[in-house]
Amino acid sequence: MRAAMVVCCLMALSVAAVGPEPTMAEEDIVVFAVVSELPKDKARVPAKVAIDGTVTELKLLASDQMLSNLIWKKLEICHAMKLEGQKVSEGFRVTSVRAIDGAMLPMVLQGFAGDCLLKKALEVAPLVD
Repeated sequence: MRAAMVVCCLMALSVAAVGPEPTMAEEDIVVFAVVSELPKDKARVPAKVAIDGTVTELKLLASDQMLSNLIWKKLEICHAMKLEGQKVSEGFRVTSVRAIDGAMLPMVLQGFAGDCLLKKALEVAPLVD
């Protein structure tokens, strides 16, 4: 019995030393985002992103193909989007984008989107006169 326990422990240690098997390419996940700052560089857009009900500040990383997308070209502060892509260490790599109305955002982002639009309106309204 003791010998069997020793063999099992050694096998477990050898598997742990080798590590997990390499994973396949990550699947795209669907997230919602609101542009949080005026984008200076369209390849790295700062945004509040809702992933699994949690909001984080991330950079939206656009590929060359995404940079030619009309929605991406017209991005401004407070724009709401539904995105597909992968979360990476630098931010969120976008593979697909849809512009949406702020009411279609998850509740965790709607407050931020509303505050952003009010702030934008107050900054622009005095310039109209």
